[in-house]
Amino acid sequence: MANDAAVPAQRPKYRVVQWATGNVGSRAMRRTIEHPDLELVGCWVHSTSKAGRDVGELCGLPPVGVRATNSIDEILALKPDCVLYMPHVLDCDEVCQILEAGANIVSTRMELHNPATLDPAVRAKIEDACRRGNTSLHATGASPGFITEALPIVLASIQRRLDCLTIFEYADSSMRDSPEMLFEMMGFGADPAAGPNEHIVEHMRSSFEGSIRLMADAFGIRVDEVTAHGALGIARNDVHLIAGKVPAGTVAATRTTVAALRGGQPVFQFIANWYVSSDVDTTDGETWDFRKESGWRVLVEGDCPLDIPITFPVAPENYADMTPGLTAHRPVNAVSYVCQASPGIKTIFDLPQIIARLG
Repeated sequence: MANDAAVPAQRPKYRVVQWATGNVGSRAMRRTIEHPDLELVGCWVHSTSKAGRDVGELCGLPPVGVRATNSIDEILALKPDCVLYMPHVLDCDEVCQILEAGANIVSTRMELHNPATLDPAVRAKIEDACRRGNTSLHATGASPGFITEALPIVLASIQRRLDCLTIFEYADSSMRDSPEMLFEMMGFGADPAAGPNEHIVEHMRSSFEGSIRLMADAFGIRVDEVTAHGALGIARNDVHLIAGKVPAGTVAATRTTVAALRGGQPVFQFIANWYVSSDVDTTDGETWDFRKESGWRVLVEGDCPLDIPITFPVAPENYADMTPGLTAHRPVNAVSYVCQASPGIKTIFDLPQIIARLG
């Protein structure tokens, strides 16, 4: 007779809804469908052209028998355990309606990483919705998320003195065939006389300040202020891209720094380097480190100094297909942990270590 004790217990399947199906959302939905512990039961879409379509079609899979909807009432009627909330803009009323209805949320929205940096009224409203619904909310992703929280926790665990932790992000965008992204969103080809794009600088500050303050508080490091500033790299020669031309004398590189300062010196900082050419003159007069490989570098200055380069070893033609997973996969892996958490907004320090179940 078989020994029943040797048979592993069946894990419960968590009922999941995907909210929004952009590049990251559609990747998260695909991985949810494939996950052994998750069951995709619904999908909310903004576009009426996507409503009614099988979600498999929306994420590159065969039909799965689940149809997308743009009705929040239809989504809540499904009684999901968790909503993977990944819209381009945070809607607090929407979030509270989901939580109060009894569905937990895992989100990629950067505003939600650290409840202490939320507007107090918004935080109170979300926390109240969590209490009413007996639900929790957690935000994570790649950057911020994995690189600004999960990895620094591990690296700081062998320190007894941390002078400064610096994360460099490198994005060589020269092979991207997206004129709108390169010229309108990232500002390449712009007139440098206007100075650094203040919209980009403010976006980076608001995106990373919560995560940076969260880590500093956890490590017991006093922070006087968090600042953000930008600098430009001006093309010395014309740069010819797949997406178009960046004329000499215009912006071919940007550097944006978000820094937590103590006594005027950085103790935790994130430095984003975006570029289509390294043949530039910099407006801050510094020589920038340009790396052909996109990715990160984490520099830990302390009593156990570390310098860790991280690159993505994929062929250029496969890069665009790989990158959505960087942001999408950690939220999918966090679903079961958030569903088991006590009510409230949960930071990375409120949850157990997120371990991916890959079998």
